[in-house]
Amino acid sequence: MLEKVNSFNTKLAAKITSGVSTMWCAYAFALIALISLPAALKTGDLIIIVAWVAQTFLQLVLLSIIMVGQNVSSAAVEQKINETHTASLGEFELAKESREQNRKEITELRKISKEIHEVLKRIESSTK
Repeated sequence: MLEKVNSFNTKLAAKITSGVSTMWCAYAFALIALISLPAALKTGDLIIIVAWVAQTFLQLVLLSIIMVGQNVSSAAVEQKINETHTASLGEFELAKESREQNRKEITELRKISKEIHEVLKRIESSTK
């Protein structure tokens, strides 16, 4: 039961977050906030006007705008991660190829070394 509740909460939170983190939501919040602006201005009280700006407009509108910005930043970071991953895989393949080439060269060098030793043994045995 707890698992179903957690699953529901996660899905609901994801839907709300995806809805709030749009510029359309920021525009809607700005319109909602602007409804109370005339009343705040009508008071002429600087504290009420500042409170409206800080508590009503900025909190409502900036919430969505910050979330949009975070989504844009996350997408850029994800793209860089994918590019780095692709480049790393390419480097890994090059390293594997290089290691295989080195293995072949070492095998060939061992073969040549063995042949040189055999030639030296023959020369040594013929000079005795």
